[in-house]
Formats: sequence, structure tokens, C-alpha cells
Amino acid sequence: MTNPLNFEQLTAQAKALDIRNKAFINGAYVDAASGKTFDCISPRDGSVLTKVAECDVEDVNRAVASARAVFDKGSWSEASPAKRKAVLLHFADLLEKNAAELALLESLDMGKPITMAARDDIPLSYKCIRWYAEAIDKIYDEISPSEINAIGMITREPLGVVAAVVPWNFPLMMAVWKLGPALAMGNSIILKPAEQSPLTALRVAEIAVEAGIPEGVLNVIPGFGPTAGKALGLHDDVDCIAFTGSGEVGKLFLQYAGLSNMKRVWLECGGKSPNIVLADCPDMDAAAAAAAGGIFYNQGEVCTAGSRLIVEESIKDEFIEKVIAEGAKMQPGDPLDPKSQMGAIVDENQMNRVLGYIEKGASEGGVLRSGGKRARTESGGYYVEPTVFDGIKNDMTIAKEEIFGPVLSVISVKDWKEAVQTANDTPYGLAAAVWTRDINKAHMTAKKLRSGLVWVNCWDGGSITMPFGGYKQSGTGRDRSLHALDKYCEIKSTWIALGDA
Repeated sequence: MTNPLNFEQLTAQAKALDIRNKAFINGAYVDAASGKTFDCISPRDGSVLTKVAECDVEDVNRAVASARAVFDKGSWSEASPAKRKAVLLHFADLLEKNAAELALLESLDMGKPITMAARDDIPLSYKCIRWYAEAIDKIYDEISPSEINAIGMITREPLGVVAAVVPWNFPLMMAVWKLGPALAMGNSIILKPAEQSPLTALRVAEIAVEAGIPEGVLNVIPGFGPTAGKALGLHDDVDCIAFTGSGEVGKLFLQYAGLSNMKRVWLECGGKSPNIVLADCPDMDAAAAAAAGGIFYNQGEVCTAGSRLIVEESIKDEFIEKVIAEGAKMQPGDPLDPKSQMGAIVDENQMNRVLGYIEKGASEGGVLRSGGKRARTESGGYYVEPTVFDGIKNDMTIAKEEIFGPVLSVISVKDWKEAVQTANDTPYGLAAAVWTRDINKAHMTAKKLRSGLVWVNCWDGGSITMPFGGYKQSGTGRDRSLHALDKYCEIKSTWIALGDA
């Protein structure tokens, strides 16, 4: 299957898709134990794509039992790094082979433009699997410096059963950020995709078995957070929760761990990321394009979205006009149209949430400079215009709370010191950026920003070689890079006393 990136052909391919809609447990598609299903609705037009198995406690128990059994058997957990590497490389190759189908599923399921799914999400996903496959046979254990009559060994062992609970904004990419290092380390996994976007996860489970990953190592449990998600969080035979999503749900998983077996909990919980543009910005046009892309890309449904644009007052008026002009080029369109720069909001509830924040911004004194309305109302889908507010204070609701939509708050400051103070005045600390030609300001600002990711004269820079995660209520632990491997292993110290020769 190929994507010629022609609207008519893509629409025809979408209609012809064979969509998997059952849970995947122990290498097979199965109905939910209750027989229940839920509608999987496309935000593109509000249509029902399929009815998906609605998993609950009994299904979670089956999946965990399957994952534990294969872990104890050792067919994956005790396989050599070279063996796991070969299988994961094959897995990545098969994901690449099926990239066009996965991009279509991603676009239909959560509303992102097909060009972005095909260009970004799917390639970054199979490259992630490939990177961890290549890494795993190059991670060495250690020998500690010890006395002459002893040997101290430091070794890594897989944790066991990992539950990966992932969001709807980048369904496959957020999943593989967990799957790549967790599988490479030899763990078994239960993947719970967001109920809004389960389709790529269900297809990928089948591809994993085709690649040679043993049955039961990767299970997929579609369902809702208060039922399936909670059951995973409370399960005494789950060793780790790796979660990406809202802070509210992240706090629940911490509670569930405390109420059960004190399982490891790794959290990536979003942000309210500041994008600081100083008067000596080296390229105003590039910065404006980056500012627009930083908030309107993926309809603003990005945990690192640059939702607070903090601009030095001497250039603010000029700069905001440039941002508005860039945003005007990114109007929502049909996700299957290759020309669309923005797609649909994931569902009606999220659309209404975004529109509610826009109303709140206006009522609290924000100056609406562009957008602010629902778009494409005739489509049946869920679309919101790229929206820019000026005159925002850092204590206003739209400057404090994560909106997860295409809404930009512009905040004026006197200088870089006030910019840093404003940027840090938030419970979040995921991403931040500063634009300046002054190397001293760049370094000083980067050091003072309380953020896990800092970009200088760019937005969203980096690669899989760089850790991804935040300070404060943006979470714990890091995805990407070799640092992610430590989340999915036990580190064992073995001290061997040697006798006399």
C-alpha cells in the first residue's frame, strides 16, 4: 500500500482499510470479556470508523497473566541482546513497509494531517524501534572497583511486566517511545492506547508478532482510563507504569502504585511551554514561523506546544504581526487533503474545551488578534481556527492551564530577566526556548529556565539521542536516548567474595 498523497486516492484508500478493532492478548485478537464495544469516531467528519473492544478488569487480568507467563518462560526476557536486536530490526522494517497504512490510520483516528503523519509520526516511530534495537547489544554491564579478594558486578535485568499508557495526540510515536526501550531490555508489555485513537496500536501488535516477537510479549488493551487504565495501575503483577498524558491522570497512577505494589511510575504530563523572543533575536521571520508552528502544529495538541509567547516589549507589536501572518497560512483543512497544514481536534469534547478556553481568555481581558472560532462547521468534524491572544498576563487562565489546542498567549516583558521569571512562573517545566544573538544571554537563560528541554534560536530541536522529559509537574523520568533504558530495568549489585588462591 502506498500513499501517492492525492486527496481522491487517499480517500479511496481510507475507505478500503481493514481496521483491527479487537483487543490483542497472547498473540491473538479477542473480544472484550464483557462483549462491550465503543465507537471509534473520526474527528475528520464525526463518522464512526469502527466499534472497538471495550476492555475492563478481566481483560487486563488476562493480558497481565499472558505477559507474565511469557516473561517467566524466558523466550524474550532471557534472549540474548543480539537476538532481541535482530527481531526488533525486523519489527522496524515491517513498520516501515506498512507506513502508508499506519499513516492513514493515524490521520483518520485523531485528525492530524496525512502529510504530517506520513512525514513525521510514522518514520520517527520505526526509526525509534530501530535505534533501540541497534543500541541494546552495545550497553555493557560494569565491574566495580573493589578489593583484590572480591568482584563487584553491576548488571541490568528486565523489570518484568510494563504497562504503557499513552495519549491520543501522537498515538504511535508515544507508544514506541515506551515500546522501544522496554522491549529492547526484554520486558513484556501491556499497551493501553487512548480510547480516542486506538487503531495504530492494534495494528502494530499484529506486526510485532509477524516480526518474531513472542506471543504474549506485546498485548494491547483498548478501553477507558477509569476502568482499564485504573486496573493496570492497581494490578499487583504489573511492575511498571509508563504514562504520557494529563497531570491529573498522572497523579492517579502515583496513587494506584501506592495502593498496590509500589510499582515504578514514570510520567510525562505536559506543559505550558514558554517561547522567549528577545529584542536581539537573530532572525525575526524565522522566529515568527517557529512560534506559529510551535503552537499550531498538530492543532496545538502537543505536550511541548509553545503556548506562551514571551516577547520583549520593544519588538512585541512588530513580532506579533509576523506570527499572525504565519498562522494565517495554517488554516484547518481535511486531514486527508495533502494541502492541509492543520487538521481536526481529536473529538467534540476537546474541541469544546478549547473553545471554552478561548471564551475565558476574552472574558479575562485578553485581546483576540486572530482566529477564535470553530471552523469547517459543514464537515461534521471538529475544527478550530489558529488563535492568537495579545495583552495576556501570566496569571490569566489561558496562560496558566494547558489548553491542548491552537491557542497562543502573547505576554510582553521588559528584558530577559523578566522573561525568565515569567517563564518559570508555572507548575510545569517541560520545554522552553529563547531567541537571542547574545551568547551570554543564551547560556544564562538556558541555565535559569526550569525546564527539561531548552531550545536556543529554534523550536522543537533535538533527536532520539536527546532525553525527553520535564521538571516539576511535567513528570518524572525521561523518554528517548539511552537514559530511557534505565526506566525499564533493575540494576543488580552482585558481590563475589574470592577465597585464597
